[in-house]
Amino acid sequence: MLFKLAWLSILNRRSTAFLTIFSIAISVALLLGIEQLRKSMRNSFLQTVSGIDLVVGARGDAIPILLYSVFRLGEATNNLRWQSYLEWAADERVEWTIPLSLGDSHRGFRVLGTNSDYWRHYRYGKDRKLELKTGEFFDGLYDAVIGSVVAEKLKYQLNQQIVIAHGAGSAALFEHDDQPFRIVGMLKPTGTPVDQTIHVSLEAIEAIHIGWEDGFPSTQTGKPGTMNISELQPKSITAFLVRLSSRMQTFRVQGEINSFEKEPLSAILPGVTMQKLWQILGTFERTLMTVSALVVLSSLTSLISLLLATMNERRREIAILRSVGAGPQRIFVLLWIEATLLCFVGGLLGFVLQYAGLMAVEPMVKNQFGLQLFLEWPGKEEFLFFLLIMSIGMMLSLFPAWRAYRISLHDGLLPKI
Repeated sequence: MLFKLAWLSILNRRSTAFLTIFSIAISVALLLGIEQLRKSMRNSFLQTVSGIDLVVGARGDAIPILLYSVFRLGEATNNLRWQSYLEWAADERVEWTIPLSLGDSHRGFRVLGTNSDYWRHYRYGKDRKLELKTGEFFDGLYDAVIGSVVAEKLKYQLNQQIVIAHGAGSAALFEHDDQPFRIVGMLKPTGTPVDQTIHVSLEAIEAIHIGWEDGFPSTQTGKPGTMNISELQPKSITAFLVRLSSRMQTFRVQGEINSFEKEPLSAILPGVTMQKLWQILGTFERTLMTVSALVVLSSLTSLISLLLATMNERRREIAILRSVGAGPQRIFVLLWIEATLLCFVGGLLGFVLQYAGLMAVEPMVKNQFGLQLFLEWPGKEEFLFFLLIMSIGMMLSLFPAWRAYRISLHDGLLPKI
C-alpha cells in the first residue's frame, strides 16, 4: 500500500521526478562507465601482444618505446642500425625476433615494415596468431597486408593500389606516389592496433626511401626495380621484439643490450613498463573517479534538497493523510520509500545509460586507437558500487522523511494569511 502511494506521489510530480531520476542516472552512468572503461581499456592493452620478453629500441625512456613499437602511438626519437639488430638476432640465447620499421602512413593509418617472422611469431591475446580474412601475406616488393579497421573504414578491396606517405599524421607532407603498393591480404579483426596498421616488407620501406636521405625526394632518385637487391636491405629499423629461449636470461640479456658498446640501445620489459604506464594513468583515473563520485553525491543531495523544498507545498497532502488515520510513522516511511524509489530507478537507468554510452564510443575507440572495448555484464565491483549509491541515497532520504514526520495535522490545515 505504501509503495503504491509513494509511486502515485512520484507520478503526480512526474516532471520534477523525471529530472531528478535523470540527474541521478547520468551521475551513476558516469561513475560506473569510467570504471568499466578503465577495466576494458586495461584488458585491451594487455591483449595487444603476448609472448614477448623484451622490446628493443634506440636509447630512450621505456614508456615511449612501448607506445610507439607496440601500440603505434607517438614517434621514435631515433632508429637503430640494422647490423645491431642482426647481431642480437643471432645471439644463441634468442629464440626469435621481429623487426619493426615505422614512420610512414597512409590516410592517417600507420605503415609497418617487417618480415615473415612477424606472421610466424607475433601473438596477441591468449597466444592467438594473426589470421587472414582474405588474400595472402606479402611476398612481392610492393605487396601490402592491411588490418580490418583499415579495410572497413577505407572500403578497400584486394588488388587495389594504395600510395604511402612519408611521415605520420600531420607530418606526412610527401607521398611516394611513384611507387604504389598493391593490397594482397586483409587480416581478421584482433581488437589491437594491428587492425589499423598497413603491413609491408622491410625491403619495400627501404625502396621507397631511396633518395629521401634529406627528408624529401631527390630529383635524381632511381627506380627501385633497376637496383640490386643488396641496395634494398634495411640500413636501420625502429625497434625489434625479442623472445628468449629461457626467461631466466631476461635480466642478463636486458643489461647487456642496455650497455651495448656499438650503439646506444634500450631494452625494456613489456610487463614492467605496462605497470609504470598504469601507475601514471592511475592518478588520472582516481581523479576521474573522485569527480564522478562527487557528481553522484551532488545528485543525491539535490534529490533531498528538492524533497525538502517541496515539503511546504505538501503540508496539506500530509495533513490529509494524517486525518484519515495515517500515523507519523507511516508518513515517515512513505516519504522515505518515495525518495528511495527515485534513487533506485535513477540507479537502474544509470546502468542502461552506461552500457549505451560505452557501445556508442566503442567504434570511435576502435577506429582511433585500434583497441577493442570488452564490455561485460555488471560484476561484483559494479554491484557493490550500486549498493553503496543506494545506501547513501537511503540514508539521505531520512532527512525529508524526518521533516515530514514532524509536520502536524494542525500545521497542515492552518489557512495561509
